[in-house]
Amino acid sequence: MDNKIRVVITGVGLTAPNANNLKDFREALLTQKSGITEMEVRYMGKVAAGICNFDEYLYQKKKMRRRGTRAGSISIYCAHEALKDSGLSLEALVKNRTGIYLGITEHGNVETENEIYELHKNNLDASLWSHHHNPRTVANTPAGEVSLNMGITGPAYTIGAACAAGNIGIIHGMQMLQLGEADLALAGGASESTGTFGIFAGFKSQGALGSHEDPTKASRPLDVSRNGIVVSEGGAVFILERLEDALKRGSKIYGEIAGYHVNSDAVDFVLPDTQRQVECMNAAMAKAKITANDIDIVNLHATGTVSGDENECEAIRVVFGESENTYINCTKGFIGHAMGAAGALELAGNLPSFSDNKIHSCKYIENVDPKCAMKNLVNGNPVDKEVNYILSNSFGMLGINSVLIIKKLKI
Repeated sequence: MDNKIRVVITGVGLTAPNANNLKDFREALLTQKSGITEMEVRYMGKVAAGICNFDEYLYQKKKMRRRGTRAGSISIYCAHEALKDSGLSLEALVKNRTGIYLGITEHGNVETENEIYELHKNNLDASLWSHHHNPRTVANTPAGEVSLNMGITGPAYTIGAACAAGNIGIIHGMQMLQLGEADLALAGGASESTGTFGIFAGFKSQGALGSHEDPTKASRPLDVSRNGIVVSEGGAVFILERLEDALKRGSKIYGEIAGYHVNSDAVDFVLPDTQRQVECMNAAMAKAKITANDIDIVNLHATGTVSGDENECEAIRVVFGESENTYINCTKGFIGHAMGAAGALELAGNLPSFSDNKIHSCKYIENVDPKCAMKNLVNGNPVDKEVNYILSNSFGMLGINSVLIIKKLKI
């Protein structure tokens, strides 16, 4: 790998519970607009959740949507929006030199659960089982659905990395460009998690499902009264190009990938490890050849679980405790936990800081947990500040950690 090859972001397409494009998403974060509502979950009643409201048929025919998945439809929408935002046309792409790399937390359980439910409603008549089941549940959906929809013939696959997957999709896209395996990458993450009863029930039985009489307050990371995760869906896809290619075509450039790292806790199925998180952040900064004081924004993973928030905040204090320059924010209070899309969405929400010189706040935290208290925590109003480096944390079950650093482009 030639890691001297510089890779930049030239397009962003997204759907989140509170917006369907980057401009509106940024405005929602700056103005404290929540996208969390309630949905009916079978056997559980009304539960707080983050549901996206985008046009599934803007870029997809109804027949193909019926054959495909919600995660696929999210990814198709985001991929087209990213390409449009980049100024590239689908017709102009060299399609066998374009790669699709999408991170995902889980896939296939939505269809399986729903079909088993229908099976039991119909006297276990297996003849009613959908003949679309297999392609809907294989691991390379939703990237494969994007490939089919856009006619892209380069590599298209998903990367299963729990809730660290959005970052890792971007990291992998960058690496493939540096290796020369692709000339353009559609990279990011997607989630259809709200479609499955099992994930809600699993967090509920774990004592980690966020709730509140006001659903917009159900996801409250770092608050002393937080009680768990709000399950959300969503997606964010980035157009990645080599810097020289982006400059050659005169593209707008959101930022440059400066550093990254992925490691594993090897400690527990769900409980995080502070030391491994510290090591992951330090390794990413070492690759970027910067120090903690160079980082202007740290976007926390901050799911709203007691142990998860405490461990990450301790790691932040260890790494950034002496930095006067670094400000801390988080995003899941606005949109819930979009699982495999979380890291990509949260990075997208912070990218405009390079141009508007504002750091968006956390969703207002009424009572910060003393164990989560940190210097320069942005809570309430945005902070006006020149931003040159953003560090985004995403951590997942089975102890996978990912850290991504983006810098303002300087030629």
